[in-house]
Amino acid sequence: MINLELPQKVKNTQMMSHQLAAGVFRPIARKYDKIEHCEIPKELVPVGKMLAAAGSGGKLGADGGGGGEGVKNGGNMMGVVGTTEMAWGCCGLMLSIPGMGLGNAAISAVGSPEQKEKFGKLYCAMAITEPGCGSDSAAVQTTAVLEGDEWVLNGEKIFATAADRGDAVVVWASLDKTIGKAAIKSFLVEKGTPGMSVVRVEDKMGLRVSDTAALLFDNCRIPKENIMGNPEIADTEEARKKAFGGVMQTFDNTRPQVAAMSLGVARAALELAKELLEKESVCPQYNKSFFNSTALEAELYKMEAELEASRLLTLKAAWMADNKIPNSKEASMCKAKAGRVGNYITLRCVEICGSLGYSEDALLEKFARDSKILDIFEGTQQIQQLIVARHVLGKSSRDLK
Repeated sequence: MINLELPQKVKNTQMMSHQLAAGVFRPIARKYDKIEHCEIPKELVPVGKMLAAAGSGGKLGADGGGGGEGVKNGGNMMGVVGTTEMAWGCCGLMLSIPGMGLGNAAISAVGSPEQKEKFGKLYCAMAITEPGCGSDSAAVQTTAVLEGDEWVLNGEKIFATAADRGDAVVVWASLDKTIGKAAIKSFLVEKGTPGMSVVRVEDKMGLRVSDTAALLFDNCRIPKENIMGNPEIADTEEARKKAFGGVMQTFDNTRPQVAAMSLGVARAALELAKELLEKESVCPQYNKSFFNSTALEAELYKMEAELEASRLLTLKAAWMADNKIPNSKEASMCKAKAGRVGNYITLRCVEICGSLGYSEDALLEKFARDSKILDIFEGTQQIQQLIVARHVLGKSSRDLK
């Protein structure tokens, strides 16, 4: 039997996350939206400590369902629900919580016990995108060469969230560019390591409080044990496919979390729009037929339905991850659906609320700006649809590009 209700322990996470969003994030959202390139907001420091003490730091979307038999609702489900609520308050502030970087999710997903112990409590960024390599993660040009007991990294990374404020960075680099994606590995680089420098911190349209930086690696030397996963390059084509598939599994955990961010921002915009419209005597009448509703009421119903569909897809992808069920297709489906719906809802709410939607008197225009990137990072809309198509048609990345 399918049960679409959240279990009590997940509801508790949802309630606490919403309290945090409503009591801490939402009141300061506009303030930090206007202060770009600031230090970590002081209001978030105790939040990071609180989450770390509770055992949640860096683990949103990273852990499985834990031990025991039967259906599990673990870190991924908790992460999706908590992320949705915090993004409802302010997605940029949520991404700025110390210790909650995307790199932390990667470490928890594929790091060794020693790496989790050493780096798991740090604030870790993720550096994948390069000037000539965006959605095609297999085209990474940054190199890693083993010299004695050290890896030497050379290359440039862009659009790395929390790379300036963070304590460490998870860097994707190639051991041999002639081999292609099978030679790509991830490496842990601590802040202050000689050879790694922050080139610039980007000015952005949305998520302005969250820092996004460009990094340069110039003969950056790190310990041999700072590679995540198997340091060997597979010797057969089939083994190489599986190896890169293991690297990409990080996205199977993090894409539902980004979908959850989009859900939170979209829900925030829709709720605020309905509040503003109610003051103008526009109130949805759910006891009426859809075809007897006004055009504006029908638009609200449609947005609510799209949001609910996105939510259910996201919960399914997270549940599958917790229960160790391959979810690459479902992770891309929820990311594609939620990203597109989030953009549509936030922009439409700006439109239907007129001058209030466009002005800074309300947060609607901020929600619209914040939502755009959520359809882009962790894989664009087009890339997600391509991944889904490959799964549905049984095609490889070589067959369907």
